[in-house]
Amino acid sequence: MMKHNNHEQPAAGGEGGFFGLGIAPRILEILDRIRFMTPTPIQRKAIPLAIEGKDVIGIAQTGTGKTHAFAVPMVQHLAQKQGLAIVLAPTRELAIQIEEAVRVLAHAFGMKTACLIGGAPMPPQEDALRRHPAIIIATPGRFIDHMERRHITLAKVNMLVLDEADRMLDMGFAPQVEKILKSLPRERQTMLFSATMPPAIMRMVNTYMKLPTHLEIAPSGTTAEHVTQELYIVKKEAKISLLAKVLAQYRGPVLLFIRTKHSAHRITRAVRDMGHRVADIHSDKSLGQRREALEGFKSGRYRILVATDIASRGIDVTRIELVVNYDLPDDVENYVHRIGRTGRAGCKGHAISFATPEQRSDVKNIEALIRQQLPVATHPEIPAEEFDKPQTRSFRARRHPGFGSRRPGPSRR
Repeated sequence: MMKHNNHEQPAAGGEGGFFGLGIAPRILEILDRIRFMTPTPIQRKAIPLAIEGKDVIGIAQTGTGKTHAFAVPMVQHLAQKQGLAIVLAPTRELAIQIEEAVRVLAHAFGMKTACLIGGAPMPPQEDALRRHPAIIIATPGRFIDHMERRHITLAKVNMLVLDEADRMLDMGFAPQVEKILKSLPRERQTMLFSATMPPAIMRMVNTYMKLPTHLEIAPSGTTAEHVTQELYIVKKEAKISLLAKVLAQYRGPVLLFIRTKHSAHRITRAVRDMGHRVADIHSDKSLGQRREALEGFKSGRYRILVATDIASRGIDVTRIELVVNYDLPDDVENYVHRIGRTGRAGCKGHAISFATPEQRSDVKNIEALIRQQLPVATHPEIPAEEFDKPQTRSFRARRHPGFGSRRPGPSRR
């Protein structure tokens, strides 16, 4: 049986198409290597939600790229938190195909996979399970065979995928699927993919899934992000609130620049308190600590990396979605160095800078260097400021008393 799968996905156009979905840089590199350039509609919709840990119901036909819609978040989740993921499929052919696709991603992280299908000898499957796979792809009947022989540690299961669920029920697998669902831990993430939503699946969803998000395929209107820069002018004490808003808006890897190592401790703690996975790199960190932070950032264990300019030279990471200049750099040329960390390897990128009202000259120096004006942005929940007036104005007022010297300037909140 020939079936269209993701390996036939076109590798044309849509540069950085998987960018901005919350995918870890290392997984993006693998997708690049296997020439996955443009996400299918189900991938674009499902991946960010699945990475956030939500239960997902995807209504999509066969051959729409469902495998990577769950494989990418599955591998990223297991790279960050130990556990066991189970994928149930209705046929041996589909199970084998899924295992081949998942293996490419999983093996890059040192994870093993196992494929448990009926009609194949048990001993090789038992051997595969003894090697402690992180991901098991199985047909329902054969999974129960191994489950009843206690070859699988069900307590470790923290993710379950039911692929082509309607077909599984049509083939008479409903009792086996129910038995498996009842045996697994309640605290897990569940994803279900189906071409249709018959009543039997709705009952299963209502019983075994936690507030799932329903996704249905619609034609994708892919709009490529431009390489952009933004400037926010806020009071110093509002910067941390603005940072919280910015980090909530973006899903992917963020590189956050601060001026001093002392600020690094404080900002890292604040970002962690916001609920983000974060690490920091600065001159007080040992080589081992820096390496751990950088590797964790590359793999997706940390979504946000806080860095000083001194330590940032060793950060060679592609697929960084956003650079935030929490503090403007002391050396204006470091601005170019910083924002060059995003928009690499042909990907789109974005840079956001925070400036305080007294930093007009710092911003003007940056604009002179890059030969363009930074667009000023505002956030509806953070009071916007204006730059202080240049010092030359007060000098002119002293030279020309009576000519506007007492005219009040615009009030600032």
